[in-house]
Amino acid sequence: MTTPHHPIAIVGGGLGGLTLARVLHVNGVQAAVFDLDASPAARTQGGMLDIHDDSGQPALRAAGLYEEFRALVHPGGESTRVLDKTGAVLLDDPDDGTGGRPEVDRGQLRDLLLGSLPEGTVRWGAKVTGARPLDGGRHEVTLADGTSFTTDLLIGADGAWSRVRPLLSDAKPAYVGISFVEVDLPDADVRHPVSAEVVGGGMMMALGAGKGFLAHRETDGSLHIYVALAVPEDAFDGVDFTDTEAGKTYTLGHFADWDKSLRALLADADGPLTPRQIHALPIGHRWERVPGVTLLGDAAHVMSPFAGVGANLAMLDGAELGQALAAHPGDPEAALAAYETKLFPRSEESAAESAANGILMFGEDAPQGMLDFFASVGG
Repeated sequence: MTTPHHPIAIVGGGLGGLTLARVLHVNGVQAAVFDLDASPAARTQGGMLDIHDDSGQPALRAAGLYEEFRALVHPGGESTRVLDKTGAVLLDDPDDGTGGRPEVDRGQLRDLLLGSLPEGTVRWGAKVTGARPLDGGRHEVTLADGTSFTTDLLIGADGAWSRVRPLLSDAKPAYVGISFVEVDLPDADVRHPVSAEVVGGGMMMALGAGKGFLAHRETDGSLHIYVALAVPEDAFDGVDFTDTEAGKTYTLGHFADWDKSLRALLADADGPLTPRQIHALPIGHRWERVPGVTLLGDAAHVMSPFAGVGANLAMLDGAELGQALAAHPGDPEAALAAYETKLFPRSEESAAESAANGILMFGEDAPQGMLDFFASVGG
């Protein structure tokens, strides 16, 4: 049986991989995308994203999808509130429509990108288990179903635990000291009016030393809550989060002296609790040029979420890689070298900013650090 060959193979159908495929497509270059999900609807895609005017938006312009993106923007979503543990509102910055980071639903944005690609571009249910170099910069990629394919150019867009990264780097993401417990409050204005008022129309941060509630309003009227805890890596090991009440009891135990209106963001949740540890690659992660392979997005530079740039960087990575390949037809090594020259310093700067913001958000004087930060940037 002949092994399939793809000139360009993108592993991972998230926002970065899809942006790359789209930018290649608009430049007349075909690519194959391999995603482990069984279908586009196999799982929810997370909550709201603020799409930055210096990264995500230029990427969407390069993809020829900027106007379609604008139609997805959530009015009022750029508003920001900062509270302390008593529930006092210390910063309330409304969305006046002039900001540079409009909010969209991640799932809708992904659907926009998927719908812009030729049918069959994405191979669903294709879980990559490994890859090995062949001659001339080519690679062989193996899938969980036992099949394989070869490619002239392999791009790892497969997230924090990338199966492509080992071809380039021995680095592995490490726990950053913060864990989340995620919950949703559906139909908030009707079912959870107090919480809806606390969160407001966009993003809310209620912060204290080593803990906090981060929340945002979604386009369907629900509230998505991240309960943040600075805890050891093994702190959740003895907690059964599939037992909703047990998970709530454990998590709320860290907020015994917090205002009831903030505790309700978790206490009133009637759906599942999702625990999530935050991991990051070393700040400044990079690799030597290896023929025929590169990385983008979290595969290249997974970082903590406290600068709000992960999805934006993934899309910008994808757009710039696609443009570099289109600008160097027949010379992929020149394209990869040009792409990585810009990728590395940008990633390092953003990862350092994200780590610093985590300290501001959960430091001993929280929420003062974030108030000072917003004041410094005019927020």
